[in-house]
Amino acid sequence: MSGGGDMGNIEVRRVGAAQVMRFNRPEKKNALTGEMYDALSDALEAGDSDGAVAAHIFLGSGSVFTAGNDIGEFLASSGGDQAALGAVLRFVRLLARVAKPMLAGVDGLAVGIGTTLLFHCDMVYASPTARFQTPFLDLGLVPEAASSLLMPARMGYARAFEMLVLGKAMDAAAMQSAGLINAIVPVEQLEARVMGVAAELARKPPAALTQARRLMRGDVEALSRRTDDEAAIFARQLQSSEAREAFQAFLEKRAPDFSKHRGS
Repeated sequence: MSGGGDMGNIEVRRVGAAQVMRFNRPEKKNALTGEMYDALSDALEAGDSDGAVAAHIFLGSGSVFTAGNDIGEFLASSGGDQAALGAVLRFVRLLARVAKPMLAGVDGLAVGIGTTLLFHCDMVYASPTARFQTPFLDLGLVPEAASSLLMPARMGYARAFEMLVLGKAMDAAAMQSAGLINAIVPVEQLEARVMGVAAELARKPPAALTQARRLMRGDVEALSRRTDDEAAIFARQLQSSEAREAFQAFLEKRAPDFSKHRGS
């Protein structure tokens, strides 16, 4: 392992021809802050422009992939602070435009962006304890990262609705059945498996790899349009009274009460 460093709770390292980005805020279940989103975006842009990088890899730490967005920052955003939201939007818009393969090794919780990110990855491996959830609606929000387009296309509408609207959690076996996960791997072998796939990709002819991936992924502009559509509604909802109630209830560890927010 060589190169890289700690960039605001995102550890970026070079392992052979792979750029490894590790969520490294285990005391907060790797919840992502605006600073962490910017570090991820910087790394993806740098890796895509570096001829020595063949693939990007996302990993977690502390037996958690990521618990999703930092709710405290989102509560601040609902009060008018847009800095963190801008960093989120930069990252989710970038996901559709990354040129090189993206891989992920998921252990433990993968919440919100921790799940929607994976629909942009080309290969995903998970431990038996991986658990996936997209509770946007419960927070008064809507799907992001083009997940409202990608998840129904990959999983079918019924299962996507179950995750994106009901907020139902799925285990690794269910997500493998849905077509998101390539294989379930014992946790002690997980990172080695992902690194091995990245090394295999690095041996492929790079131009052909990039073009094959581009053809398979389809219309980038359609993904970008959906990402922007989601982002516009997401930003409006973030200012809503029901979102503020959901965030406050989360921080106070109580059930939210949306009855008094009807029509707001």
